Amino acid sequence: MTFRIIELPAFKAASSGVDSNFDFSEKGTLGKFNAYFSALTLSPRDSFMPRDFLFFDAVNGGMVWLYALSEEIDAGDFDVIDVEGGYFLTYVYKDGDEKTRRELFEEAKDYIAKLDSLELDISETRFMMGHIITPKRIIEQQGWSQMENFIPIKLKELAG
Repeated sequence: MTFRIIELPAFKAASSGVDSNFDFSEKGTLGKFNAYFSALTLSPRDSFMPRDFLFFDAVNGGMVWLYALSEEIDAGDFDVIDVEGGYFLTYVYKDGDEKTRRELFEEAKDYIAKLDSLELDISETRFMMGHIITPKRIIEQQGWSQMENFIPIKLKELAG
């Protein structure tokens, strides 16, 4: 697998809040959040991807969906939180293929462990995130989507 190493800036994000029911239906927490950001009409400047990230909040036991805001984007009825930026190692797989997701995560951890310059940086404030990278019309046509996972990493402290 070829992994990408990227840097995301710190940003403010609208947050769905924790949903321990993992409910993407219209009435569910995640479904309401999806409806909120799907209804936004963005300027071309703000339409770059990714803007939304999904992660599991292990402390509170549920999924949280974030949407990166700019000054012009209203958070609606959702809380606004600060998200730490930093380095991430990313990989892509077919959304819903949990076997491949687990295998790639293990492969990514092994890859990071072998590097002299980087290490994992997973914490309560630096969490693994996922983002559907496939455009909506492509998903509708082909019937499936690709997920990109983001694993927080940092530079190793150099001895000396």
